[in-house]
Amino acid sequence: MLAFIIRRIGQALLVLLAVGFVSFAMFKFMGDPLENLLGQEATLADRAELEERLGLNDPIPVQYMQYLARAMDGNFGVSYRVGLPVGEVILSRLPATLELAALSGFLAIFFGIIFGIYTAIRRDGFIAQTIMTTSLIGVSLPTFLIGVFLIWAFAVNLGWLPSFGRGETASVFGVDLAILTWNGFKSMILPAVTLGLYQMTLIMRLVRSEMLEVLRSDYIRFARARGLGDRAIHFGHALKNTLVPVITITGLQLGSIIAFAIITETVFQWPGVGLLFINAVNFVDIPVMSAYLLLVGAIFVTINLIVDLLYFVIDPRLQADRAGGGGH
Repeated sequence: MLAFIIRRIGQALLVLLAVGFVSFAMFKFMGDPLENLLGQEATLADRAELEERLGLNDPIPVQYMQYLARAMDGNFGVSYRVGLPVGEVILSRLPATLELAALSGFLAIFFGIIFGIYTAIRRDGFIAQTIMTTSLIGVSLPTFLIGVFLIWAFAVNLGWLPSFGRGETASVFGVDLAILTWNGFKSMILPAVTLGLYQMTLIMRLVRSEMLEVLRSDYIRFARARGLGDRAIHFGHALKNTLVPVITITGLQLGSIIAFAIITETVFQWPGVGLLFINAVNFVDIPVMSAYLLLVGAIFVTINLIVDLLYFVIDPRLQADRAGGGGH
């Protein structure tokens, strides 16, 4: 177990180093940072002084290590657009993205598992067939088109929900959260559904597929032969084994929710880090773009590491393979 954890952590660190290098390369190949900081009217002496102060005269490997050291301290430089520290700018936007991702992730997992189980158990029923047919929308349509449709239906025509913005927020330990107010929660519904619909569809189809496979297995037939009821078979035996492979996909989808929040936040003008990144691209704000890339990479790596460890703990076959030396 310890060797497994160490190996996974080592792999995660290598991925983060690769992401960090790509993030660092943005400073070298996307515009001139000296011109962005000083402007076009700067003299050669001003440029030389700033170049020396920023360490841009050092070899590339040295600059890369210095960049990683600053990133570990949370120092990503100063935003070219707003003139504030990048870490401060991102932290001010991060709660909005995280609470939106948390709500959409909960909706995707909860309804994905519920619908997946139902469509597997009642696979020939009319409701199950309707759910499967409707779920094609979540897979086929682009996220922005789903968002525009929801705005047209529930904000413009029905007037039930806000079409943009975060609404009112409540502060908890200095962190502003919209989900704690009724107006803010209503503002979250449309973007959360838009962001989580695709992931919910994938989870539902995966749960259904795994559930059908498990229900055809020999030990389920044996359980029926013993006289166990459908509830005990479906939820006591089949569901437990169905969720083991689902955990991996679910974990990766949670990371995708944060990464793909860019489109949803743009459609609904949600003031999170996704919208911040879009604005940074428009203004070529390289420090913000670089920090966002590192943030998303760290989130993906962390979630993937947690999923690997949970998979090892939940699936006893992996533990048996490690114990017996059959980890190949």
